Amino acid sequence: MKWGKYMTVAEAVKLLDGQFYCGEDKANLEVASACGADLMSDVMAFVKDRVLLLTGLVNPQVIRTAELLDIHCIIFVRGKAPSRDMIDMAEAADIILGSTKLPMFLSCGKLYEAGLKGGGTRRI
Repeated sequence: MKWGKYMTVAEAVKLLDGQFYCGEDKANLEVASACGADLMSDVMAFVKDRVLLLTGLVNPQVIRTAELLDIHCIIFVRGKAPSRDMIDMAEAADIILGSTKLPMFLSCGKLYEAGLKGGGTRRI
């Protein structure tokens, strides 16, 4: 099952046997790359356009970092779930939130295997 250069958020969540917490109505958004990190400083160093963020860190700083870097989708790994406050913050910032029970390594591997590469366009 190959998607090529882009994948929709809906396809990514389905591939990861995940679920949405908010933004499912915008799940046709296309992403070009993924960033898997639990340190927001690593996310800030990645800085790519059309990126899907995979993280096991569940706190408001993740939403703030995504908003700052114009990241429109966050998928929490290892079965982590955002709090109601985080969901509210994400909705206000127009950020899609999802979750998968898979660990980070398998989540990144499945997305890569399906055609989503780590390339993307560097913004800085």
